[in-house]
Amino acid sequence: MGIILQPFAWLLLKFYELFNSYGLALILFAIVIKLILFPVTLKSKKSMIQTNLLSGKMQQLQKQYGKDRERYNLEVQKLYEREKVNPMGGCLWSFIPVILLIALFYIIREPLTYFMGLSMEQIQVLARELDWQTAAVEAGWVSQSAMDKLVEQMAAGDITYVFQNGAYNQLYLLSMVTQDNLASLQAAINAQFAGAGDGLFILNFDFLNGIDLSRIPTPMFWNNGFGWDSVGLFLLPIISVATSVLSMKVSMATNRMNNNQPQNAQMERTNKIMMWTMPIMSLWIGFTVPAGLSVYWIAQYVVNMLQEVICGRILKKDYEAARAAAEERERQEKEEEKRRKEEARLERARRIEEEKQNRGKKKHAPKKKDEEPDQEGVNKDDSREGIRAYARGRAYIPNRFGGVTPYVDPDALIRAQMQAEQESRQKKGRQKTKEEPQTTQPEQKAVPAPVEENSSPVQEENPAPELEETGSLSEETILEEAPELEEVQEPEETDDNTDEPDKDKEG
Repeated sequence: MGIILQPFAWLLLKFYELFNSYGLALILFAIVIKLILFPVTLKSKKSMIQTNLLSGKMQQLQKQYGKDRERYNLEVQKLYEREKVNPMGGCLWSFIPVILLIALFYIIREPLTYFMGLSMEQIQVLARELDWQTAAVEAGWVSQSAMDKLVEQMAAGDITYVFQNGAYNQLYLLSMVTQDNLASLQAAINAQFAGAGDGLFILNFDFLNGIDLSRIPTPMFWNNGFGWDSVGLFLLPIISVATSVLSMKVSMATNRMNNNQPQNAQMERTNKIMMWTMPIMSLWIGFTVPAGLSVYWIAQYVVNMLQEVICGRILKKDYEAARAAAEERERQEKEEEKRRKEEARLERARRIEEEKQNRGKKKHAPKKKDEEPDQEGVNKDDSREGIRAYARGRAYIPNRFGGVTPYVDPDALIRAQMQAEQESRQKKGRQKTKEEPQTTQPEQKAVPAPVEENSSPVQEENPAPELEETGSLSEETILEEAPELEEVQEPEETDDNTDEPDKDKEG
């Protein structure tokens, strides 16, 4: 922290050495800081003017999407991207003066450290020489109970010194250094720290002939009398608040640039809130910090008003160009909107004309895609589950896939297959009889008898109805029940026909 604050402390000290006045040093410090930050202020001012130029479009978006906050924020973001405007550009740079104010606060409250370069050990020697334990209680800087507690802690070994570097104790301690005791105090510090005491000097906090800038203003100034020192100390925070309000009004006026510019309701509410909250905060801070900060604020606000006027004049040409570009874009958008409305009107007229022309024509009702055909034997309730239609699938239609496959008894197919195998064996036996002598033929004719013995017992116990009535399957019945056996049965007839001539010849 000390490395960051040291350059500011050095600059403030140089101004003090130049004029030997702490108040004038603070005023010059504020002016130099504002001049250094002028490019940043100009950029922030330009961003704020660009944002204010969009207030009319912001109001339109507010009316259009006011109820839908998410859609409104999205449209506002698109507007910023389209116009190339950073809404935070005017706010981010305003935090730099606040950071500098915090740095100045630390410098003002610790002058022994930042102005005179004394360490804490050297400051403790100074406090012991000035009898801080007694003088602080008598002046009201530290209460008696707090001092007694510090003494107890030092006796217990919890702390080393009674003087603590808190609040504004360095300011109070430095105010006790006078021209009469300065030499002795320097010698006491040099006795323990060679050359360190030479940096100690008397800091002139007097401003405007009687106001002590090291003191903290109090609202009840009459407790210290009605002299200029107490009244002037009380007026410094009031003047700083008045200049801050005036500076904000000038800034808002220059941001608008003209009175014909439409106002954003939300921005107006924000400005009003800031107009009340910022002065109240400044007033509260002014009565809780040394009066030197109030002098710095007053100087800063005065310079800020001058910069606002200068920035307004510099940015006037940019503002005019930006306003002309915005008006041109608005004109193009209106023409585009007018063209879209005309196209929509022509489309509506064309549809109305088509409806008039097609009004007398018979329209074919479109077919329902998933409607089941009305067929005989179809019952849609078969697929209903409770009150849910088609809970089990589509309605059952017998001929949906090309008709019903006829039922075939598997026992009949097996019997047909076995008979075909028997006839095949008979055919093979006849072929063998042609090659063997004629005496063996009677024995070969008795071949069908064993085949009947090989038939399954299930068939004998449970014969088919057809076999019980006729005793054997006819050739037509087999062909009807097993069409695939037709090719096996046809050669059988040719073999029987060829065998008969051979038997005649033998006879």
